[in-house]
Amino acid sequence: MTQISDSVRLLFETTVEDEGDRYVVSIPSALVENGSIDTSSAYRIALLAAENEETESDEPDPTQERSVSPPEAQTPSTHTQGPPVEEGEVRTVSIDTLGDQGDGIAKVERGFIVIVPGTKPGDRVEVEITDVKETVAFAETVGEATVR
Repeated sequence: MTQISDSVRLLFETTVEDEGDRYVVSIPSALVENGSIDTSSAYRIALLAAENEETESDEPDPTQERSVSPPEAQTPSTHTQGPPVEEGEVRTVSIDTLGDQGDGIAKVERGFIVIVPGTKPGDRVEVEITDVKETVAFAETVGEATVR
């Protein structure tokens, strides 16, 4: 299984498109529309092999070309089974960093982002999930923040 760093801010599956003299990685418009990606910012992009395309040793072969199907065309996997949180769910999260708007950002299962206003890095807070999108969830604190 591919290990994904905790420093990953966003994880999604997409295709690499051949446009003649260059290749383009498509970003779903929903990621820009819901604020996960800002078109005026620069990003580092990492390409991972789809889990069902790993070599027998579970280590990706950097010399082998790989393609990734769009999420709607894939069979269910850990990347396409939907958000790991539900609206109304209460859980304890650790705030790792601040987002562009100054809100706290926590990561839960599979690196899924939960945005928590009024928190700061190092806070450990009990939150209620108030809104769930495909790639990000929003939450409100329901208890006192504790600092790690």
